[in-house]
Amino acid sequence: MTDATPPAGAGPAPKLEFAFEIRLRFTRVQMIPGMPSGAMRGAVYVDSGEIRGPRLNGKAVPNSGGDYALFRPDDVVSFDARYMLEADDGTLILMQNRGHLWGRNPDTMQKLRDMAFKGGPIVDPSEYYLRSTPSFEVAAGKHEWLMRHVFVGLGERRTDGNFVRYFVVT
Repeated sequence: MTDATPPAGAGPAPKLEFAFEIRLRFTRVQMIPGMPSGAMRGAVYVDSGEIRGPRLNGKAVPNSGGDYALFRPDDVVSFDARYMLEADDGTLILMQNRGHLWGRNPDTMQKLRDMAFKGGPIVDPSEYYLRSTPSFEVAAGKHEWLMRHVFVGLGERRTDGNFVRYFVVT
């Protein structure tokens, strides 16, 4: 995929516009190891988080959900997260976030596990792919734009959670 020019008659190529970023903290972890498929299921529960950006500001509602990641045998993590956000004006927003995390080098995923579970060194985001596609549910009003757009998230793993920048596809 080197040419981003759409074919004739396809309309303009999509563009990304920065909307907001979320810093989430997950400190409680549960695991289901050794599944018959060779995978492992993990659960982390949202403890806190902040939302900042030109289109949305607020916080993650503590204990409102979490991320239920599938650790696949091919060393890809497929995540499926649901939790509530609260905009600065008090509006509640349900966010569902799905995506993938995988290492660009053979040892990257082990380095990420060591960082998350053993206090290992920070892993530079250039060493892994963490992308997501969120969707939202919100009451009619100021924030209903969230339900009318497609978003892409570009993430970073932190020792106690994630940091994700969200872009609206225009």
